[in-house]
Order: sequence, then C-alpha cells, then structure tokens
Amino acid sequence: MARILIADDSPTEVYVLQKLLERHGHQVLVAEDGEQAVRITQEEQPDLVLMDVVMPNLNGFQATRLLSRDDDTRHIPIIIVSSKNQETDKMWGLRQGAKGYLGKPVSEDEIIEQIQSLLDK
Repeated sequence: MARILIADDSPTEVYVLQKLLERHGHQVLVAEDGEQAVRITQEEQPDLVLMDVVMPNLNGFQATRLLSRDDDTRHIPIIIVSSKNQETDKMWGLRQGAKGYLGKPVSEDEIIEQIQSLLDK
C-alpha cells in the first residue's frame, strides 16, 4: 500500500481517483491547489503525487517544478493527470520534473500500471 497525494481542484476528479486508488489498497491524501500540493508533499512525504495542471494559486506545472527541484521532495515521483493533452503540454510537464503524464479521462488500467511502475523503482 502506498500513500498517494491527489492534487486537483475538481471534487469530482478527486472522488473518482480516490475511489480507484482505495480499491487498489492505496492511502489517499488530497490537495485542492498547487500551493497545498507543495506544502502537503513537503510535510507528509507521500510515495507518489498525481498532479492536475489547471489549479488556482499555483498551477500543476509550477508545483511540479518546485517539488522536483527541492532536495527534500525530488525523490517523490509525480504523474501529471490533466485535460491538457497536447504533445507540447506533455513535453513541458516532463521537463518540469514529472515522471509521467496522463490525459483525462484516464483509464483505470493505465493509471494503475503507471503508478505501479514508478513505485517499483
């Protein structure tokens, strides 16, 4: 079982992802914006972060960049899960330090496979 932070400002998206992760035995933490995502990741040290891009205060790209450059959090893999599905968005997200990029809506198999792959490293 892993501790996974979901950073998304959509209650519906959080609910769907939370139920999916809990069905697979994971413990879930939730952040409603990029600033909370950074703070919770620094304080709680989750095993993995699922990061939306379009959020208030600090967007997911900015939060990913901050976390991936911080000595205390750079070891925590981040998967960006976003409706921004252009190839340039994916490339930018990976350049900010994300280890994966999934477009919404995500399939259960795809997200679980990517999470497991990163947790096994």
